[in-house]
Amino acid sequence: MALWLLDSQHLGRNQGVKRIAGRLLKQPAREGVVEAQSRLGRLLCCECDGQRDRRIGFELLRQAARAGDCQAQLELGRLYCQPDHSEPAKARLWLEQAAAQGSQEAASFLQRIKG
Repeated sequence: MALWLLDSQHLGRNQGVKRIAGRLLKQPAREGVVEAQSRLGRLLCCECDGQRDRRIGFELLRQAARAGDCQAQLELGRLYCQPDHSEPAKARLWLEQAAAQGSQEAASFLQRIKG
């Protein structure tokens, strides 16, 4: 249900819907469901203003990326390129892993930071 809400063209943009989806994803993410960790992590890192939420989101993304989630790897690579995280070696690592899984977006991003 949460994934459907977030992926919905119209509903997925609404902040209230994102909050509901986040609540629905919380328990599965705690239980180690990789897709829930990835989606909730991306939601917390990109949609929340609070430092605590972003820190939790970052950790959820790390867990999902380690489990092989391509979207989490891509997002971690992007986050490690930002000034507040700026760790180019980690960015390359995660982007390379996502690109190895076929992510054209990761491959493109990797070319930009290398070049």
